[in-house]
Amino acid sequence: MAAQEKYEPSEELLAASEAFLDAHPKLKWIEGFVFDINGVPRGKWLPSDSAHKLLGGGLQMPRSAVSLDIWGRDIEDNPLVFASGDSDGICMPVSSIHMAPWHREQTAQLHMQLFEADGTVLFADPRSQLQKVVARLERLGYKAVCATELEFYLLQEGADELGHPRPVSDNDSDLVPSTDVYDLSELDSQRHFFADVRAACEAQDIPADSIISEYSPGQFEINLLHCNDPVKVADQTLLFKRLLKGVARSHGLRVSTMAKLFGDLSGNGMHVHLSLEDKDGNNVFDDGSEEGTDLLRQAVAGMMATANDSMAIFAPHSNSYRRFQESTYAPLNLCWGYDNRTVTFRIPAGDCHARRIEHRIAGADVNPYLVLAAILAGVCHGLENRLQPPEPVEGDAYQLESEHQLVNTWSDAIDQFEESKLWKEYFDPEFVDLFVMLKRQELHEIAARVTDVEYESYLQRV
Repeated sequence: MAAQEKYEPSEELLAASEAFLDAHPKLKWIEGFVFDINGVPRGKWLPSDSAHKLLGGGLQMPRSAVSLDIWGRDIEDNPLVFASGDSDGICMPVSSIHMAPWHREQTAQLHMQLFEADGTVLFADPRSQLQKVVARLERLGYKAVCATELEFYLLQEGADELGHPRPVSDNDSDLVPSTDVYDLSELDSQRHFFADVRAACEAQDIPADSIISEYSPGQFEINLLHCNDPVKVADQTLLFKRLLKGVARSHGLRVSTMAKLFGDLSGNGMHVHLSLEDKDGNNVFDDGSEEGTDLLRQAVAGMMATANDSMAIFAPHSNSYRRFQESTYAPLNLCWGYDNRTVTFRIPAGDCHARRIEHRIAGADVNPYLVLAAILAGVCHGLENRLQPPEPVEGDAYQLESEHQLVNTWSDAIDQFEESKLWKEYFDPEFVDLFVMLKRQELHEIAARVTDVEYESYLQRV
């Protein structure tokens, strides 16, 4: 979408929404919302008779609503706030109306994007940055086929005696440490929750695929099916995260996609699978061999070359960096390989027609719009410059020399993002500045807090 083009929802979207309203005459509420830079939904609940107002762009919100910090506060010196009078933009639907079946009263939701008041693109809405990178890739003649795998913890509603979260689990591992990976009894114990998740996905046209029990008690993973529209994939991933939390609340439970909830248990990742299609729908990574094409290697090389510039997106919070530990299947080094889960960029085995790259850096605490934008920017960079990667790694990638390391501190990641020429080219420069201000405000707030473990360790001993 061109920068000055005014957005209009498609006739298909409007027709599907009208059909939904006709089929649900007892609807009570409708939620209109956008996702901010942190991936947090921001919006309003309106009576169901306001649906046509929402569909017509009648919902206004401050343009700064998509650039609030993780606590919902304005960013200091944000040009969208006081310098501009904190003016309104308009919210326009980007998906049709769907039921939100976890609510007690009949409630529907309308996913929207925040635009300028005249209907043109607002740079601060993170969805627009993914659209910008997707358009650049398409000018090269390719469409990205993407899928996400989301890990999360299912938690009991109450906390333990220390105020810490408690995972649900059918596995009593107090005596012998164990993992719950692929344990069907864990799925069986939460069958009613997952049945409602599946029903909610069907109600919202979210293509959920397999469900597995992950390594730690109460940890699960659900995969979404691939699609050749990365913006739609990011939409579905964010809506799915919201759906999980809503269904969990209806069961008296909680869901968390925090990157590292427990120091001694597995972190939550969001792996992204990626291939490219040409104009005829052919997978350009497939040449009939296990190695794949030169374009696959160029894409890998581009992602490797841009990964450290992107770490502030792949690991956007203080807690995100706790996930990167040796022998945890979270990557530590810039490397790639075939069917190797210790590398950062993995080429899965299997049917050549499905030849793809698995990007393993991002945590589940990310904004998928920005993650897919960063991944695809790396792909563009590799293709445009015909980069070539080093030799693929065989064996344990955790044993590579330190010069191959990913950026491993939050402050360094923010600095490198700010200093990178890459993002001023692929993103709107105003968005880069806004993102840096947002993350620095979060970093300074966290850094100013003294933790309980510091009091326990140092108060009487030093």
